[in-house]
Amino acid sequence: MSREKIIAVCGLVCSDCKIYKAPNNPEIAKELVTHFEGQWENVSMEDFHCNGCRDVLNCWSSDCWIRDCCLKDKNLDFCYQCQEFPCEKLEEWAKKGNEYKKALHNLKRMRRKSLESKS
Repeated sequence: MSREKIIAVCGLVCSDCKIYKAPNNPEIAKELVTHFEGQWENVSMEDFHCNGCRDVLNCWSSDCWIRDCCLKDKNLDFCYQCQEFPCEKLEEWAKKGNEYKKALHNLKRMRRKSLESKS
C-alpha cells in the first residue's frame, strides 16, 4: 500500500520524515529518543509527533520562518509560488544540509511543473 507524499511548504517530504512517522512506528520513535538523549532533558517517545507544517498545533517546528513567510505572511501553499522564489534566505537555508538542498530542488521542480501546466 503506497501512501501519497506529503510535501511541506519548504519542499521537505514530510511523509519520509522520521518525526512524522514516529507516532505510528515505535521503532523510529525509540531511535529518535536515543538520538536526542543528552540533548534534551526527559526526552520520550511522545515528544515526536508532527502532522506537517499546515497543522499549526501539531507541527514539529511551530516557529519555522519558512512556514510563517509562506503560509501566514504571503498566504501561499508552497515557497515556489512566491514571486521572490528562490529568495536569498531560502538559498542560504538549503546550504545547511543535504535534506534542505533536496527540498529546494523539490520546490524548483514543482515550480517548473506548475509553469509547464500553465503553458
